[in-house]
Amino acid sequence: MAEQPISASSNSAPPASRPSEPATTRVNKTVFLGSATGIIAIALWAILAPENANAVIGSVVTWVSTNLGWYYFLIVTLVVIFVVGTAVSRVGKTRLGPDHSRPQFSLFTWTAMLFAAGIGIDLMFFSVSEPVTQYLAPPTGDGSTVEAARQAMVWTLFHYGVTGWALYALMGLALGYFAYRHNLPLSIRSALYPIFGKRIHGGIGHAVDIAAILGTIFGIATSLGIGVVQLNYGLKFMFDMPENVYVQGSLIALSVLMAGVSVVSGVEKGIRRLSEINVILAIGLMLFVLIVGNTSFLLDSIVQNIGDTLSRFPGMTLDTFAYDRPDAWMNGWTLFFWAWWIAWAPFVGLFLARISRGRTIREFVAGTMIIPFAFILLWISIFGNSALSIVIGGDAGFGDVAMNSPERGFYSLLAEFPGAPFSAAVATFTGLLFYVTSADSGALVMANFTSHLKDADADGPKWLRLFWAITTGVLTLAMLLVGGIPTLQNATIIMGLPFSAVLLFIMLGLYKALRLEQSLSDSYRASLPGLLSGRSGETARGGNWRRRLSRAMSFPGQRQAERFVAQVAQPALQEVHDELVAQGADVTLSQGLVDGLQIPHLDLLVSMGDERGFKYQIYPVQFDTPTYAVRAASAGAKYYRMEVFSLEGSHGYDLMGYSKEQVITDVLDHYETHLDFLHLNREAPGGNTLVADDHLAKDNWEADFESDEVPQ
Repeated sequence: MAEQPISASSNSAPPASRPSEPATTRVNKTVFLGSATGIIAIALWAILAPENANAVIGSVVTWVSTNLGWYYFLIVTLVVIFVVGTAVSRVGKTRLGPDHSRPQFSLFTWTAMLFAAGIGIDLMFFSVSEPVTQYLAPPTGDGSTVEAARQAMVWTLFHYGVTGWALYALMGLALGYFAYRHNLPLSIRSALYPIFGKRIHGGIGHAVDIAAILGTIFGIATSLGIGVVQLNYGLKFMFDMPENVYVQGSLIALSVLMAGVSVVSGVEKGIRRLSEINVILAIGLMLFVLIVGNTSFLLDSIVQNIGDTLSRFPGMTLDTFAYDRPDAWMNGWTLFFWAWWIAWAPFVGLFLARISRGRTIREFVAGTMIIPFAFILLWISIFGNSALSIVIGGDAGFGDVAMNSPERGFYSLLAEFPGAPFSAAVATFTGLLFYVTSADSGALVMANFTSHLKDADADGPKWLRLFWAITTGVLTLAMLLVGGIPTLQNATIIMGLPFSAVLLFIMLGLYKALRLEQSLSDSYRASLPGLLSGRSGETARGGNWRRRLSRAMSFPGQRQAERFVAQVAQPALQEVHDELVAQGADVTLSQGLVDGLQIPHLDLLVSMGDERGFKYQIYPVQFDTPTYAVRAASAGAKYYRMEVFSLEGSHGYDLMGYSKEQVITDVLDHYETHLDFLHLNREAPGGNTLVADDHLAKDNWEADFESDEVPQ
């Protein structure tokens, strides 16, 4: 690469340097056409030959259940162990983005969005039907007993518990880490870079993304199919509308229209607002049942459900019923749920990554696995135990409805309480919002999967989002025509299988990347005394200690920061750049303005061929002036630190007050530490395969895709 002089820019680059980017987002033609063709073909097959489609799907599910049931149990358990282990380890404090980045959304908004995206109207569907079904017809033992009631609630919470959310956390963690920490595209194939390297740009990457699309759309279609059947009955309950495919088709069309408007508005407007309204209404409905129902019984049962779930989870997570296998039960419940969660994982994972930039791995995993499940536990405990109390009280008719017509169970429960018309209307509207938030989030994510985004914060073209919203609706209607909800469940088990294998590679790739980053972090930590040698050495050599103390007590403003960049930092990095070029290094030096601060940042980038590149960045960070400052300009003044960043983020110290020679010394200390790191990790398996040069990897990615995309 030829020498590139400093060039100012009006656009801010984050501390993890961004490459030059294309002007527009492009469609990934191979992934789009491959996935769209497969989905449309399956939908047409289901519509034109429904009996054949139903028979084939049923046969394949039987084979999967018989031969690969153990595999589903094993892989989801491994995911739980991996995600929790990563969060509690030392790498848990790593941010999904530069070290100085902070979350974009508040905790409530973030929680509402991840919950509404991760759980749809099916929660209303199963929160009544599953506890009653497991109580009356448990997989083992006698039904209609006290033990059956306890186990029924545990099974329901198990199927909606931390296992599924661990799958979401894994995908969101991998996508967010590689996109925001290493500037790779916000795509599933990015998580496989540490394993396959540049081969992910070709057939391997295409296959992974297509598998993700197929699993995602069938997982969403299952939720929407469940939702439209339940909403159809809700309309019958309130307005005596017929239950048939015509009404269901109309509901699908309405939801596609609402989802289209929402998804075109984007994450910050449409999806965010619908998610917040959705959660507020759901909380209100839940509190209504808690208050007007048997409150003391429900509170007792919540506590007992928590204890039973904690004590029985370890044994249940690997219980394959090897000695007395209830195949029909396994297909309809645990295997379906695990496949369903896996199918939703790419969709929800990418959406979670999209809204979680700036959060630490530990915060992300804890929030994803605990906060939504805490809500789910309360929801299922309140509605499920309310339903069980009715059945235990002797209402066999209610139990029969909840078990054999599950779409009617939720409304039948509301009918037991006062104000049923109003509560049913709220439930129907809440269900519609659940339905729409799943559809619009899914359309947004599938548009991103089938696009080459100009950056990790961009979304796919609006027309593509509308295409996937419509396609999801068509597939949902096709599967309902074939055989209703059971066929959708069976199709989900099949489509979740290919992507489950990808999860193993994602865990391996993420492990290798985090291990490499931790090794580099350890290298810098071990060299910290040397990295600070410029300032400490000045005093040790008899420098003016009073001047050093004066610097420590100063809180420089914007003009001082600008002057430091112009008179000290830029000349220092320019000299290092020129010397590196003279000695044959592949190096660039660039400058840009930070939005909102109007203070330049400087980036020195050295390519290391196939090894991990070197980056030294001087980046301004703004803070409120502390109250103990004796020379602050005013009470509300800001001060600035010129911090040092590498590819891994900030190293936590300030260069303000350094001389030009001290800055040069600091650059060389970092450079030598990086060379030592490369030397120590050369022989480690996969030690240099994460990203040869993060800021160049995306350029290479774009070049590889140049012939495979349609400009928009």
